[in-house]
Amino acid sequence: MADLNKLARRIVDDATSDEPPADDGKDPAAVALGRKGGKKGGKARAERMSAEERSEVAKKAARARWDNKSR
Repeated sequence: MADLNKLARRIVDDATSDEPPADDGKDPAAVALGRKGGKKGGKARAERMSAEERSEVAKKAARARWDNKSR
C-alpha cells in the first residue's frame, strides 16, 4: 500500500509542479523562434488576404468547430 501512496504523491507533485517539463529533445532556441514566428504569422497572413478570403477562412474554421461538437 505504501508504494501506491508514493506513486500517487509523485503524480500529484508532477501535475502541480511549477518546474518546466522534462527535456523533450527539442532545441529551446528553435522552439523560441518557432513560437515567435507563430505569434506574428497569423496577423501577417490576414493582412495579405482580401476581405473575401478572410471571410472564407473564417467560415471554414467555424464549420470545423461545429462539426467537432456534433460528435
